[in-house]
Amino acid sequence: MRVLAIAGDEWHSADLAAKGLRGLERFGFEVDWVEDVDDRSAIRLAEFCAVILCKADFAASPNVSPWLSEGVQRQFLSYVQNGGGLLVLHSGAAVDENAGRMHELIGGYFLGHPEQCPVNFEPHGSHPLAAGFKPFVERDEQYFMRLDDESVDVFLTTSSEHGTQPGGWTVSRGSGRVCVLTPGHNEAVWLHPGYQELLSNAAQWCVAASRPQVKE
Repeated sequence: MRVLAIAGDEWHSADLAAKGLRGLERFGFEVDWVEDVDDRSAIRLAEFCAVILCKADFAASPNVSPWLSEGVQRQFLSYVQNGGGLLVLHSGAAVDENAGRMHELIGGYFLGHPEQCPVNFEPHGSHPLAAGFKPFVERDEQYFMRLDDESVDVFLTTSSEHGTQPGGWTVSRGSGRVCVLTPGHNEAVWLHPGYQELLSNAAQWCVAASRPQVKE
C-alpha cells in the first residue's frame, strides 16, 4: 500500500514524523515523503491510496510562507471526495478557520494550544479505531479544536489541567475518508505503543476507501 506523507515545517521536524510512521511498514505500507508542496505537486495525490498530512501551513525554515493555497486545498478536497484516504496528524490539524476547504474537509479548525504539559489520552465512545486502546499520559502540546461538523465521530479525547478536547475523530467525505489525530509534538508520544496502535488503525481505516481519481 503506497501512501504519501507530507511533513516538515518550522516547528515540526519531518525526521520525527518519519520515525513515528516507521511502524506502518510492518502492515505493508510503503511511504513516500514530500516536504515542499505547490499547486502542481498536489496533483500527485491521485497516485496514492492515502495521504498522511503532518505539516502546518508553513513551509520549512528558512521559508515560512503558507503553502495551503486555494489550489492545493481544492486538490485535497477533490482527492478525498473521489475515494482517497486522508490521515491528518498533529500539526496538519492546525487549520485556520479561514482555510475554508481544509476546514470543511477535517470538520473543524484550530484554536491554539497552551504550553506543553502532561496530557491524558483516552478513548471516547465505541469507535473501532480505539478498540483495545489503553489510556496513557505523556507531555505534549494539547491542541484546542473547534469541531463544527456534526457528522464527525470522535474516538479519542485529550485532557489536562487546561480542560478536555477532541483528540481524534473520523469523518467521511464523498467516497473517501478522513481521520484526524491531534497529539504528536514530542517523540515520546509518537513512539508510545498506544499511539502507534492508533496510527496503524487509522492508516488502515483510511486506505479502506476506494482508489481515488482526482477531478478538477
